[in-house]
Amino acid sequence: MDAFYSSVEQRDDPRLRGKPVAVGGASRRGVVCAASYEARPFGVRSAIPMARAIKLCPQLMVVPPRFDVYSAVSDQVFEVFHSFTPEVEGLSLDEAFLDVTRSVTLLGTPVEQARAIRARIRERTQLTASVGIAEVKFAAKIASDLCKPDGLLVVPAGQVREFLAPLPVSRLWGVGPKTDEQLKRMGLRKIADVARADRSFLELQLGSTGLWLHDLANGIDPRQVEPDLAAKSIGAEETFEDDLLGEDLHPFIHEQALRVAARLRRSGAKARSVHLKVKYADFQIATRQETLLSPTDDGAELYRTALRLLQKMDADRPVRLTGVHAGDLGEAPPQLGLFDRPRDERRTRLNKSLDAIVEKFGKDAVQHADLLHKKR
Repeated sequence: MDAFYSSVEQRDDPRLRGKPVAVGGASRRGVVCAASYEARPFGVRSAIPMARAIKLCPQLMVVPPRFDVYSAVSDQVFEVFHSFTPEVEGLSLDEAFLDVTRSVTLLGTPVEQARAIRARIRERTQLTASVGIAEVKFAAKIASDLCKPDGLLVVPAGQVREFLAPLPVSRLWGVGPKTDEQLKRMGLRKIADVARADRSFLELQLGSTGLWLHDLANGIDPRQVEPDLAAKSIGAEETFEDDLLGEDLHPFIHEQALRVAARLRRSGAKARSVHLKVKYADFQIATRQETLLSPTDDGAELYRTALRLLQKMDADRPVRLTGVHAGDLGEAPPQLGLFDRPRDERRTRLNKSLDAIVEKFGKDAVQHADLLHKKR
């Protein structure tokens, strides 16, 4: 999806259309969760402090996030995906890999399916999506990024290496600012440079990451599309442009929990454990895990658990990445068992009702209480 959060806000509020919009903490507090395309030329992007964003773009229009609304729209989008193929691997609320190989006979070529998917998403949500088509996941992801917004880009079969060659090394998965600088010091600026480099040299300099980057640069990405139900765990992570501290992490963890919950519900699975991953500014990684009293697919429950886990970590160290993961997956029971808690069933009905209310009556019909002060 194209600038998903801000596009939803612009769709629902005509005053925001064509204007630079940032979704995030009210006024100068907090951080940017998402930025519209109109805001990006000013340097406004996700995870930068809101005060900095307003300084870069004084006319920036700031709106609080409505994660329940984004989750409801995401469900609509993923329903479209699943109407074309069961092989859907969700990456976030607004992004997924689809393997349409087995749908070709019935639904047409990959290009024809991509056009139909984009048209159906626009019809159902009034939003635009961009699609990249390639024989490997990594190239498809890059192609979708390069054709945004509202585009479609095909990497011809057998030409993945040539497609990647002129792109900067920062496009490679796993290359952040520090690795980018390290590669440049090694004289590797384009993906073609990494592809031609000696594998043993890359391994010596970067360890196993060097071998992984060499494979990607040469168009080698053997990973298959893995439907969520077949996964051992479902997770969502995000690397921030700027390091964050304390409560500034909360909206991102909240969004990640909702992403994971939406994927759980779509796959018909529930989680028995929650894992929180934190990568600090010095690249040290900390993880915490909690086993739940009963399996869940509820985003609020995952979020509350993740916040408890966050409290067990060092609050004074700047953070560059957080990730929420649901583990110990099992299929959701079709109905309440003899010893299931009635509260769980009520929560399930509540989630379905909230999604339906927002979809039918719009953004102001129902809101989280903790966001009301931001609106005022």
